[in-house]
Amino acid sequence: MRATGWARTFPISGGVRAGRQWAREHLEALGWTSRAPDTADDVLLTVSELITNAHVHAHSNAQVVLLWDRRCLHVSVHDASTEVPLPRPQSDVRTGGRGLAIVDSLADSWRSHPQAGGKTITACFHAPDRPDPHPSEGDPPASTA
Repeated sequence: MRATGWARTFPISGGVRAGRQWAREHLEALGWTSRAPDTADDVLLTVSELITNAHVHAHSNAQVVLLWDRRCLHVSVHDASTEVPLPRPQSDVRTGGRGLAIVDSLADSWRSHPQAGGKTITACFHAPDRPDPHPSEGDPPASTA
């Protein structure tokens, strides 16, 4: 398998904006901002949410890796917390706590896995011009025509 990847650490001060700009540059290099601007926007919002979660909940820098394997763009963010993230129930009163619900609605899939010194959350976005490589159970196979 051939893959292309980029990695960078974003500090708590100013990391969200810098992370979004950094990710946009790589999405432009992949052609996603012109071919699939909605998908690119979903990726950028996911990057923002995951970096914010690392800063706010883990009180740590966010180590971001973008990996394009020709099927999916994997957006991984590592932080220093070992706490497993759980989506919070909806609330009309609480002003925060919607980050994972946003990621869940934007990404084709996502998961969290513990690692040495914390955890990593990885969201996958399938290629804008290719069928979803992670179809749901019961979905018919994608056409190759």
